[in-house]
Amino acid sequence: MQVTYYGHSCFLVETNCKKLLFDPFISFNELAKEIDINSIECDYILQSHGHADHIADAVAIAQRTNAKVICNWEIHEWFNKNGVANTHPMNTGGKWQFDFGTVKCVVAQHSSSLPDGSYGGNPMGFVVMNGEDNFYYAGDTALTLDMQLIPNWCNLKTAFLPIGDNFTMDATDAITASQFIACNNIVAMHFDTFGFIKVNHEQVVEQFDKAGVQVKLASVGETFTI
Repeated sequence: MQVTYYGHSCFLVETNCKKLLFDPFISFNELAKEIDINSIECDYILQSHGHADHIADAVAIAQRTNAKVICNWEIHEWFNKNGVANTHPMNTGGKWQFDFGTVKCVVAQHSSSLPDGSYGGNPMGFVVMNGEDNFYYAGDTALTLDMQLIPNWCNLKTAFLPIGDNFTMDATDAITASQFIACNNIVAMHFDTFGFIKVNHEQVVEQFDKAGVQVKLASVGETFTI
C-alpha cells in the first residue's frame, strides 16, 4: 500500500490498483503550497465530512478526474448541485463493495457543515477492507468507544488518526484509540495546519514510543509505503 500525504488530513492511498483520495484540502493550505492539485490523479474521493478544511478542492479534483465520490447523503446532494454527478451516497453503519474493496462507514464524533453554510450530515470515518491492506481513516473525531467495534470486522494494517487536539483527539487519545482498534501502526493527521492544532513532533513520537505504538508524522508531499 503506497501513501502520499498532501497535508492536513489529505492522503492518496494506492491499494488494489486503485487510487483513493481522502478529504482533499490542498490549494488553500499554506503548508501544501508546493502541491499542484492538477497533478493529482485518483479513482475515488472519500469525503469524511463537509468542513472547508477537508472538502475545499474536492469539486475541482472530482470534475477533472471523474473520480467517484464516496460520502454521506447530504454531501452527495451538495456535490450533485455543484456539478459532480459521479457520487455514491452512504451513511454511518453502512457498507458497500467497490472494485478496490469494501468500505464500512463508522462513527466520527465531530460536526459537519458545507462551505455554503448548509447542513453537512453525519461526519464519518471509513474502514477499508480488502484483505492485506485493511485500514481505518478516522476523519475528524474525538476518542469514542465505538472504535472498539472495528476489530470485530477486520484486522487493520494501519490507521489514520487525528492528533492535533482542540478540534479532535490529541496524541494521548489517539494512543488509546490505537488500543481500541487493535492497531499499532498509526499515521497521524490533522496537525500543524493552523495555530490551534500545532504539535510538538518529538513529544508526540515519544508518547507513542512509550506506549509501544508506531506513529508516522509525514511531511507534506511525502510518499511512503505501508
